[in-house]
Amino acid sequence: MATTNEYAKIFQKELDKQIVEGSTSGWMENNASQVIYNGGNEVKLPKITLKGLGKYDRDSGYAGGAVTYAYETLKLTQDRGRRFRIDALDVDESGFGLAAANVAAEFQRTQVIPEIDAYRYSTLAEAATITKSAYNPDKANLLSTLLGQISAVREAAGDESELVVAIARSVYDKLMLASEVTHSIDCGSFSQGDLELSVKTIAGAVIIPVPSARMKTEYTFSDTDGFTASPTAKQINWIICPKNAPIAVSKTDNVKIITPEQNQFADAWDIDYRKYHDLFIPENKKAAIAVCTAS
Repeated sequence: MATTNEYAKIFQKELDKQIVEGSTSGWMENNASQVIYNGGNEVKLPKITLKGLGKYDRDSGYAGGAVTYAYETLKLTQDRGRRFRIDALDVDESGFGLAAANVAAEFQRTQVIPEIDAYRYSTLAEAATITKSAYNPDKANLLSTLLGQISAVREAAGDESELVVAIARSVYDKLMLASEVTHSIDCGSFSQGDLELSVKTIAGAVIIPVPSARMKTEYTFSDTDGFTASPTAKQINWIICPKNAPIAVSKTDNVKIITPEQNQFADAWDIDYRKYHDLFIPENKKAAIAVCTAS
């Protein structure tokens, strides 16, 4: 039978995997491969500084230009947690592992993943420099409006960049009903964590439908119970950006499991869950991010 330490290690690994594969924004974590994380609420991101071309001189040769490669230490601003209590009468030691795994997975699916998605999309929208506001999607011009912003992002990012369109589900459904869209939609593949997904594409950009409640410009993240959209929040119709622009990091800190024998406050199992996460957008990527909001 596994010890509580072994359970904790398994939970930690599987919970992080569930975030990447289960969230609509999980593709943003593909860009975190170079991030160094050693626990706690800090990460180190590589920062490279280069100079442009200079004139070659026959006497002095090449123009000098040092390469600066350093790691920048950043804090994960989202420090969230919850304690779960499972009464000892509800589950014995042999059934604890399955019960705890089910509780943690359901909690992440219904509470954590929606919150992380909402935080990431609102942060990404705030960073966008290509903006269109007060647009209420209409089937008559929805496709042309979307293609116009895709074109603007390609101008900024270059044709070689893989683009992602995160689109509110309500707007996505209208887009699929637009009469001319059938001639513009293709199918493609898209990697997210260890998954290879079949997705729709438009003008070469991957389309990812997102529940509309997770596509607002502002949220309030409660100290005690989840998150809600701020009263002044606008509905985001869609966000367009190169796939490599946002760098998302989410880490489940050491899961603590307290057995009924160790628990001084109740005859129960206590599971302490703590999640650090954040989204980083390099300054040089912001010029290639577009957002469209409703009125």
